[in-house]
Amino acid sequence: MTRKAIYPGTFDPFTNGHLDVLERALNIFDHVEVVLAENSQKQTLFSVDERLEMVHEVVREFSNVSVDVLHAGLLADYARQAGASAIVRGVRQVKDFEYEFQMSLLNRHLYPEVTTVFLMPNVKYTYVASTIIREVSMLGGDVSKFVHPFVLDKLNAKRAEREGQS
Repeated sequence: MTRKAIYPGTFDPFTNGHLDVLERALNIFDHVEVVLAENSQKQTLFSVDERLEMVHEVVREFSNVSVDVLHAGLLADYARQAGASAIVRGVRQVKDFEYEFQMSLLNRHLYPEVTTVFLMPNVKYTYVASTIIREVSMLGGDVSKFVHPFVLDKLNAKRAEREGQS
């Protein structure tokens, strides 16, 4: 029996911290599906299609990783339909855990067969958040140590596009 997990997130953009958590999950599960959440409550820098392209590029070397988009609906329902036994969540700090713990209890209520697995990234990524990466990059800062080169190119292009509009 294949042990499958889903790794959901907005991934705006997908950082090396996300990649680190994914690689840790692959040490536990046979297959991990990265699920991009199309969250209408979040203001994203990149469209779903742009984020999908970036994640595909970053994970293309992994034969046991797939990528999909959750356009609407509950994550627990998606996990059930995908045949996942686990939901992988990265936690960097206590604040992350408090929110994720609440979500895991709700998901367990909605889909009792799923287990939420909390994974901590390498300590060098504990302060790396997509929000910070976006802000620093849009202000011209160097984020090359925190994202894949393809993602860096997309961030630089987005900054150039915004600078051209102002």
